Amino acid sequence: MPVRTTEPTTAVQKLDRVGDLPHRPRVLLGKMGLDGHDRGVKLIARALRDSGVHVVYSGLWQTPRSLAIAARDEDADCIACSMMSNSHLVLLPRLIKECRNVGRPDMIVNVGGIIPQEDVQTLLDGGVHSIQHTGTTMQELVDGVREVTLPYGPLETEHAIAQLARRISMVHTGATSEGAPVRRPARVVGLTGSPGAGKSTLVAAMAAEAVRRGETFAVVAFDPMSPITSGALLGDRLRVDFNTVDEKVYYRSLAIVGEDYSTLPAIIELIGGAGFDRLIVETVGAGQNDVAIREYVDRTAVVVVPGMGDAVQMDKAGILEIADLFVVNKADYPQESRLVRELRDIADGRAIHETIATQGRGIVELLDALFG
Repeated sequence: MPVRTTEPTTAVQKLDRVGDLPHRPRVLLGKMGLDGHDRGVKLIARALRDSGVHVVYSGLWQTPRSLAIAARDEDADCIACSMMSNSHLVLLPRLIKECRNVGRPDMIVNVGGIIPQEDVQTLLDGGVHSIQHTGTTMQELVDGVREVTLPYGPLETEHAIAQLARRISMVHTGATSEGAPVRRPARVVGLTGSPGAGKSTLVAAMAAEAVRRGETFAVVAFDPMSPITSGALLGDRLRVDFNTVDEKVYYRSLAIVGEDYSTLPAIIELIGGAGFDRLIVETVGAGQNDVAIREYVDRTAVVVVPGMGDAVQMDKAGILEIADLFVVNKADYPQESRLVRELRDIADGRAIHETIATQGRGIVELLDALFG
């Protein structure tokens, strides 16, 4: 009798399995090469999140260099990667080499998937930390993460961005980072709006445009921390094509509870001290009362989309009041003209920018408005 394959995979019990460690483990999940299947890696991401881990998901079709940059910028405790097409003997040595090239020769690399037994020792001798074969349990994955999560301390590297990433980690977890250069960037922009409004895609489009102009650019993207396990799934950076922008964009993902931006002022100063003059702070998907970001930035952009609500919703006190300018994203959706008309009724002269982030429309004008 045929067996159904549409049943959902059983999830692990939501339980903080890493709360006793020196800090929340930060694991970078990535798929190198031409592997276009992400169901397995998403299951692993959720299982780790539901165990209290902070999981940075970089998406499909990563190169060794883009993964190395991501691991450095995110100050990951380890890279957990997989690939198909029997490419492990080529891609993994390149990944380890690129980690050295971008200032993190100490980065721990774990690999999962179908690895022939005869290739295991070659990979271990080449610098791979561990190999999780098919059949590895979720608890074994968590145990592997626990093993590599060590207390934060100064890195044995002179690479400025690697040092920046570690200092951000220390500050965000309540430690001090003495001796670091600090200054506020020339312009700090807060980008907020409801979940699904396209904030991350807008950030990615603006970052690509900034790089095209020859400018450097920094992003701090906040995602919510689980109230049950304190884990987090940090997936905003996957909207940015780091295979193209390379190191010209510094992107850091962080998890918070609610609107706890208490560490943000110090992080902003560290980013400015590292030489970045343009910084976007992307908030957690916000509701009507999520307005704290305006206290930390120079200018606030509120992203809205057609269908978000009628004029009464817009007149309620809250998030629309904090906007220095509005961004109507997904401007090709139905009811876009109605949304713009209703925004004009409450905008009091504040600019309204219409964008289609997935197509790059309106991005040049928005970037100029935010940083010009």
